[in-house]
Amino acid sequence: MSTDRNPGAEPSAGYRAWVLVILVLVYTFNFIDRQIIGILAVPIKAELGLTDLQVGLMSGLAFALFYTLLGIPIAMLADRRNRVWIMTVALTVWSAFTMVCGVANSYGQLFLARLGVGVGEAGGVAPAYSLISDYFPPQQRSRALAVYSFGIPIGSALGIILGGVLTAYFDWRIAFFVVGGAGVLLAPIFKLTVREPVRGRYDPVPAAPPPTKVTDAIKEVVATLVKKPSFWGLSVGAAFSSMMGYGLFLWVPSFLVRSFGADLPGFMSFMPAALVPPNPSPLLFAAYFYGAIVLVGGIAGIWLGGVLADKFGQEKKAAYAIVPAIAFALTVPFLAVGVLTPSLTLAFFALIVPTALGLVWLGPVISAFQHLVPPHMRSTASAVFLFINNLIGIGIGQAAIGAISDGMSARLGEESLRYAILSGCSFYVIAAIIMLITSRRLAADWHH
Repeated sequence: MSTDRNPGAEPSAGYRAWVLVILVLVYTFNFIDRQIIGILAVPIKAELGLTDLQVGLMSGLAFALFYTLLGIPIAMLADRRNRVWIMTVALTVWSAFTMVCGVANSYGQLFLARLGVGVGEAGGVAPAYSLISDYFPPQQRSRALAVYSFGIPIGSALGIILGGVLTAYFDWRIAFFVVGGAGVLLAPIFKLTVREPVRGRYDPVPAAPPPTKVTDAIKEVVATLVKKPSFWGLSVGAAFSSMMGYGLFLWVPSFLVRSFGADLPGFMSFMPAALVPPNPSPLLFAAYFYGAIVLVGGIAGIWLGGVLADKFGQEKKAAYAIVPAIAFALTVPFLAVGVLTPSLTLAFFALIVPTALGLVWLGPVISAFQHLVPPHMRSTASAVFLFINNLIGIGIGQAAIGAISDGMSARLGEESLRYAILSGCSFYVIAAIIMLITSRRLAADWHH
């Protein structure tokens, strides 16, 4: 494969496709390592004697703390230095700390290891957004970013399924070793086959050089974003949806085991014998069940969002916020049915819909804020967006659902998690309202 090593040369279609494929692969490992904790929460909670709140803090806040704090300075570095190198180091670090999770023997050790995963992943996404914007022209960016975002459902589904399978055949520690080790092996392949592109290649105005002083750079980014209220609306709206999105990734497997544990083996009896060890636990069937939902629903929703944004956004920039707003509003009734129904069959199909609709925003929103700032600010603006999205979405959302579940457990027992998840529907309602308000300002900020 030609890697088009001349950075000034126009990248071939085949090479651009390869870059997108390997970026998706890296993003897939990002979410495998991030979301595998959702399925492993069941055996980890049992072995370490944790509460739902502790699981939520370990999965969410521990990860989000350094992920959000380091994301902006790393992104500012990416606006000035080689983005490919930064992503290579980030992939190596988060994968290594994922392996460290496998040797943790206490809640404190596991919490610290998850902090390390967050440190690595802080440099994995914002530089990728910037790379894609320099490999694909504006009319293709929404779809390219949507394809990149396939790493979310693919990685989440693989994390859930691999975590369940490896735990069934070995134990939860082996699951961390396997997925972390695979990421470490991927890092040199990424570095050797992806080149650093020219910044702002496809932008109508040549990319201005970034300020040389960090303080000047910070002032410039702040001054630009303050004048773009739609950027903040998109960020906060996406963050409220992520409170529920990340909450579902973490808590639905546990919900399935607690509320449907006795029914899952019979429902999944069609599984080939080769995929089911002797005397499997409900955890394995929950992994297959929810992994399929995340994979099918996630890919469908992300692709739909990118297509709709490209279709309607060319004439009406407000569509980049209206499309997610409609999707968030439609998510609520389907999620309520999926959580409340006593039927596993109905739960399966009902949960596919909110999984899809809850991820429609990715292509439109990420594409929109790439247009709201100049090329030399894209990594930093992406990091500001991710700071808001992950601090609220991961840091608060997962722990909030765990705390609500703990609060209701004395009265509802194992069913407390069902109603804790249901309470999160309010996050989607708030997200829809914020996106609708933002749509009124987006066109003005886009062209300003």
